[in-house]
Amino acid sequence: MSDSTVRSEALRVGVLISGSGTTLVNFLKEREAGRLPIEIPIVIADRECGGISKCIQAGLACEVLPRRTFENTAEFSRAIFDRMRAAKVDLVTLAGFLARVDVPDDFHQRVMNIHPSLIPAFCGKGMYGHFVHEAVIARGCKVSGCTVHFADSEYDHGPIISQKCVPVIDGDTPDILAARVFEAECAAYPEAIRRFAAARR
Repeated sequence: MSDSTVRSEALRVGVLISGSGTTLVNFLKEREAGRLPIEIPIVIADRECGGISKCIQAGLACEVLPRRTFENTAEFSRAIFDRMRAAKVDLVTLAGFLARVDVPDDFHQRVMNIHPSLIPAFCGKGMYGHFVHEAVIARGCKVSGCTVHFADSEYDHGPIISQKCVPVIDGDTPDILAARVFEAECAAYPEAIRRFAAARR
């Protein structure tokens, strides 16, 4: 199989980031290892963040669209999805993206998110990152995990694609639990993207 054939079969994935870009880096590692046949023609950040430098290092196109420069969510969302259409992406992935977006009809079940809990527990507005892990530990949960789902226009809502569980161990700190959950995320998100790509064939 030629390189051009491999490229033509690759899923075109747009990535939205707000933070350090660790999920994006995981995508790139999986792609480099031959386990995730994707192209990333566009990355959009909603703020200045560490993930932008990772995009530059990887040779990816990254545009910063600060949410505060838009009057409302509708205008912000329109700007994002106009760029996704122009880049001809097959799938949009929220990779630690903290802003809410309105998903247009032509991207129905073409926007994917990962959340660091077992939805419907510990999700919704304000529940992200360490806030989730702190709440899990405070509640005394014995398991946590991550959820990959198709995103709609609500926080952490939409059809669930997959979930992976991890134990919550006595003495866990939010940092320790976050690392364990992220390890599960590193497997779950690429797996969900592969399933999406397979379903389109």
